[in-house]
Amino acid sequence: MNSSRPVYLVLASLTCLQTVVCGGSSCHADDIVKEKPAQEKPVQFSRDIRPILSDKCFKCHGPDEAGREAELRLDRRDDAKHVLTFDKSKPSGLLQRVTSSDPDEQMPPADSKLSLTPSEIELLRRWIKQGARYDKHWAFEPIQADVLPKVKRVDWPKNEIDRFILARIEAERLAPSPLASREKLIRRLSFDLTGLPPTLEEIDAFLADKSPDAYAKLVDRMFAKKEFGERMTANWLDVARYADSYGYQQDRTRYVWPWRDWVIKSFNQNMPYKDFVTWQLAGDLLPNATDEQILATTFNRLHSQKVEGGSTPEEFRVEYVADRTHTFGTAFLGLTLECCRCHDHKYDPVTQKEYYQLFAFFNNIDEAGLYSWYTSSVPTPTLRMANAATKAKMADVEDRIAVEVKKLQALTDERQTAFGQWLTAQKAKPDIPGRIAHLDFENGNHGANVVVPGPTGQAVRLTGDDVIGMKVGNFRRSDPFSVALWMNTPDVKERAVVFHRSKSWTDAGSRGYQLLIEEGRLSFSLIHFWPGNAIRVRTRDRIPTDTWLHIAVAYDGSSSAAGVRLFINGKSTPTVVVRDNLYKNITGGGSDNISIGARNRDRGFTRGLVDEFQVFNRQLVPIEVAQLHDGHSLADLLKQPGDALSKDQTASLLKFYLATTDAEYRKQLVALRSVREERSKTVDGITEIMVMKELVPPRQTRRLKRGAYDAPQEPVTAATPASLPPFPSDGPRNRLGLARWLTDPGNPLAARVAVNRYWQLCFGRGLVQTPEDFGSQGEPPTHPRLLDWLSRRFIESGWDVKGLLRLMVTSAAYRQTSITSPQLLKGDPDNRLLTRSPRYRLQAEMIRDNALATSGLLVKRVGGPPVRPYEVAVSFKPLMRDKGQGLYRRSLYTFWKRTAPAPVMMSLDAAKREVCVVKRERTASPLQALVLLNDPQFVEAARVLGQRMLQKHGDDIDAAAAEMFRVLTGRQPSPAERKILRKLYDEQLRDFQKDIAKAERLLKIGDAPRDASIATPRLAAAAVLASVLMNFDESVMKR
Repeated sequence: MNSSRPVYLVLASLTCLQTVVCGGSSCHADDIVKEKPAQEKPVQFSRDIRPILSDKCFKCHGPDEAGREAELRLDRRDDAKHVLTFDKSKPSGLLQRVTSSDPDEQMPPADSKLSLTPSEIELLRRWIKQGARYDKHWAFEPIQADVLPKVKRVDWPKNEIDRFILARIEAERLAPSPLASREKLIRRLSFDLTGLPPTLEEIDAFLADKSPDAYAKLVDRMFAKKEFGERMTANWLDVARYADSYGYQQDRTRYVWPWRDWVIKSFNQNMPYKDFVTWQLAGDLLPNATDEQILATTFNRLHSQKVEGGSTPEEFRVEYVADRTHTFGTAFLGLTLECCRCHDHKYDPVTQKEYYQLFAFFNNIDEAGLYSWYTSSVPTPTLRMANAATKAKMADVEDRIAVEVKKLQALTDERQTAFGQWLTAQKAKPDIPGRIAHLDFENGNHGANVVVPGPTGQAVRLTGDDVIGMKVGNFRRSDPFSVALWMNTPDVKERAVVFHRSKSWTDAGSRGYQLLIEEGRLSFSLIHFWPGNAIRVRTRDRIPTDTWLHIAVAYDGSSSAAGVRLFINGKSTPTVVVRDNLYKNITGGGSDNISIGARNRDRGFTRGLVDEFQVFNRQLVPIEVAQLHDGHSLADLLKQPGDALSKDQTASLLKFYLATTDAEYRKQLVALRSVREERSKTVDGITEIMVMKELVPPRQTRRLKRGAYDAPQEPVTAATPASLPPFPSDGPRNRLGLARWLTDPGNPLAARVAVNRYWQLCFGRGLVQTPEDFGSQGEPPTHPRLLDWLSRRFIESGWDVKGLLRLMVTSAAYRQTSITSPQLLKGDPDNRLLTRSPRYRLQAEMIRDNALATSGLLVKRVGGPPVRPYEVAVSFKPLMRDKGQGLYRRSLYTFWKRTAPAPVMMSLDAAKREVCVVKRERTASPLQALVLLNDPQFVEAARVLGQRMLQKHGDDIDAAAAEMFRVLTGRQPSPAERKILRKLYDEQLRDFQKDIAKAERLLKIGDAPRDASIATPRLAAAAVLASVLMNFDESVMKR
């Protein structure tokens, strides 16, 4: 804690100000909760009965078949009617159980720690008496096109919203509150639509505008500000579980901020919500998808990702798919799907099978379960963030590669005469040029690997743990190269590393190249990041065991699977292409040379035999591989007269001649390699971002027993829950089809969930106060008819977000004062009826941004990389803080480290964003006040605000204090408040005059420059006064 200021004086001053403003008593009671008496109305299942059964009964007698007790299901009438019969002579079976005092008969059982209240039992009794009618859960019912309610006070409504609000208020024989003052209204609106306080110029302009549409014009000006998109994005980051790091223990930094900037742009351009959702779910699947549409799908990849050693890749890949599924459920359906991963939902009509059918939509990208520790590779699939100039350069390079390839192909025909002359006159020896390394294992120390007889002298038996290293092998993807060896596998290997050039397996994303045995087959790969940025070819057939085989791999530098050939015993072997999407380099990661027999974090070639290991810096042609295998194939052909050669033999020698002897052809090989290297360098400089891209063919999804990655059960196909509207029969069973199903006007959830969240943004809580759960365990809407009317309006408007918000903020309900009366406190204690404007603390970002804006420190540049303000230096995992503008950007841009989020934001109830969050908690703790009083950002902001006021008003301290008050609260201080402010300043001034050193310590906090022309005690006193006001109720609360 900063000891430069007497905190007791600050707190005492705040108390005095609060007493003046509130008249010594509490003026607001929005948080008072009082149990309402049971309403004497006809019993409705959805409103009155389902919540009781869901809370007290569904766990054992609900949708979850596996957890169901006594073969009794209470969520469907046909399964429960035998316990719901009404008979005057005796209660129904259900009532008998819930009213029984016998521990063996009583329901819920005593060990459940649940019980029904007398009013709940009475509701059940009345419901059964009235026929025990069931109806569908309200959230799954179609959106109703409702007529506007009639009201008595026809002069109060400003738009249709008010008719619904006022009808409820009048039904309770209450009245709405008066309009808020213009100062309160502009401040409320500014924070709600921009996240920042209004400037004094904006306040004065609004106060001076006496036109009937002054408020409407103010609303339009707020929507036109670029800060609108930033404010909306701050909330969407919670939904998207956005972070600038991967999470888990290592929590490395990742590059995802361009997606955040796209969100800002989308809100500022008022992108229809339907498109906003569709692009994020499936932008890559739209016809002729643009880079922006693909970038939007980063939304699906913002979950935590793992890299820790010992982690199982498939386990965490499944976790990522589950996270995407849960996020989809929470963000767009308002449903809790997490429990369905292991069993049928205990409260809502979603089965485990249906969960995995939803899961299947998100289970179809070529992703790894672990990201790379040793390299900076971006987990695939990715979008290359190339600008127009780079794209043009790339297109030019690709065209030039095509030209060079055609030239090479043409030379095959053009050099026939030269080849014929060589063939007639040649006295060539069967030498194979380009060999840069040869291990024959006849000499040397091979560690724990034992020397044994081989096909030519000595070989080695590998332990599977001990590497035999070489001093060559650092080939790039544009470099042709070949590797040949003799090998013998003792058994059918599920996975074994024969040789590789890489630092590690998953810890390096397998960056490099490798020859493996997989399920008994050979596979060769060139990899930037496995699996989505790689080439892999695999032999069609299993290789024989306990047999010496001559193996060769030849690669042409094309970055294409077609450029890889595998040979067994001197002959090209049939292969299957597993991956063919290598577009970045294969070098880097910390290991530059070939290693034989083992690899970090991988399975070695245990008891495998290797001999005659040779490396070439060119692509071998087939006749050369045959020569390496048998020692005579090439020599035999070279001995024969040209006219004695068959057509195939002549073709084999032509390839050998061109690759090893013909100067023109070899020159063209160099030219092709050069332009390919230019392509590599260009692409390697392009930043990538994680996105979605469908696998072809699609991955098979299976139901997982208890959600375990290693317990697959029966296969499932992509589908949506049967309790929701049917999936279109002609719709594609992919994410695009899912997005279209979601945003179809017949789907009741997408619009309701969105409208509720935007209502929460304006009114502090949604019409459904559990935005994360529209299911049986969630709260029913306080104004169901209004929710449906707004949802229908939202759809029919073309999903117009600004239009929806404009309707909300121009309503009379929104414009009410937050000051209440005893009558309203009694009749609407928790403000469910909206008889007044809600009052609550500003969210974390707004509090910090308010301090920066009012002090004049705020840097309003939109977008760009994350910044590191003061607070990150004292987080759980400290980061190096920025200097200059990075300290003063909006909180939206603060670097968000998943395991160590910004501590000030955490103290002020920001979401941690480990998972999708649609409603932040609100707490009140002493720590929050201490943060505002002592955090360097706030201390510096107070100092700069005090300095600015002294610079403007000079010796007129009363004027400086009054403007300071108005800047921070939006209104003029009262005479009594002016006296308190002056008294505080004078007290602090005297204190600092006595202790200049203490004042100096205070004024040194923060990097912002100090005005040396202002006396130290005066500036310190002004800083404390500003700090008090920054902590004042009206500065940090929305009223």
